[in-house]
Amino acid sequence: MSVLTYPEAAVIGLLQGVTELFPVSSLGHSVLLPALLGGSWQRDLNVSAPESPYLAFIVGVHVATAVALLVFFRADWARIVHGFLTSIRDRQVIDPDQRLAWLLILATIPVGATGLVLEHVFRTTLSKPVPTSLFLALNGVLLLAAERLRRRAAPSDVSTPGAAPGAGQPATVRQVVDERALAEDSDRTLARLPVGRAVMIGCAQIAALLPGISRSGVTMAAGLLKGLSHEDAARFSFLLATPVIFAAGLLKLPDLFGPLGQGIRGQVLLGSLMSGLAAYLSVRYLTRYFQVRSLRPFGWYCLITGLLCFGWFLRPWAT
Repeated sequence: MSVLTYPEAAVIGLLQGVTELFPVSSLGHSVLLPALLGGSWQRDLNVSAPESPYLAFIVGVHVATAVALLVFFRADWARIVHGFLTSIRDRQVIDPDQRLAWLLILATIPVGATGLVLEHVFRTTLSKPVPTSLFLALNGVLLLAAERLRRRAAPSDVSTPGAAPGAGQPATVRQVVDERALAEDSDRTLARLPVGRAVMIGCAQIAALLPGISRSGVTMAAGLLKGLSHEDAARFSFLLATPVIFAAGLLKLPDLFGPLGQGIRGQVLLGSLMSGLAAYLSVRYLTRYFQVRSLRPFGWYCLITGLLCFGWFLRPWAT
């Protein structure tokens, strides 16, 4: 049986942490990179093999990514969890935190149920270089199309003008206050989403079961088409991803402590540390990036990379 090496663990951990949150598909890159490198990388990092240690490794890095998201959005999740608990206690949904908690729950149910049924089938049958390349190119098309069509979507009826808190305070203090206030303002905006619209955005995550389709990408694209700004669409995408990634990791955690995890737990620890660090830095960067920028660069990257990989894997001398 192949054994995951420490260099492979470090590289794939970094790759997972970045590509899980950037709208370029972590699973797609986890399939394509080893296939492009070939040799032991292709043998050791085969995500479609049913008994590969790589599957146990993926569990660890996914949990690390979810932990990084929880840490970054810890203030938001504290409010959301408090809102959920108070709504249960009081049997009512009134304030924004309570409403956002239930919107996230309802929007997560479709992908959770679908993943339980189809994840194994999609991974074992489609997580191969050629179909993954096509799905990555399709991911690029979806991102570019969403940007093109967003102007035709109905204007957002949930946005609010930004506040300007912290005036008169030192610059560093004012920056922290501004970021916290903007985060709370964005959460209030998301809490005003109609239930049907939030669930439709959550349903977009189902497409990410296909290797090469980005969870954050399709969720953001759906959010843009439903009237959200880039910043709010990214924020909703990251909040939605947290319980899904965490649940998927915890569900398969027994694999890590079972036979598949034998001999690679040190590699899993290294990969998880790299993945968690990369994910934290990625979400920190992206929450600022999408304040002023769009999905287009990622769309072109996925389209071009997917087509190039497709051509490479279908070259006449390929084996």
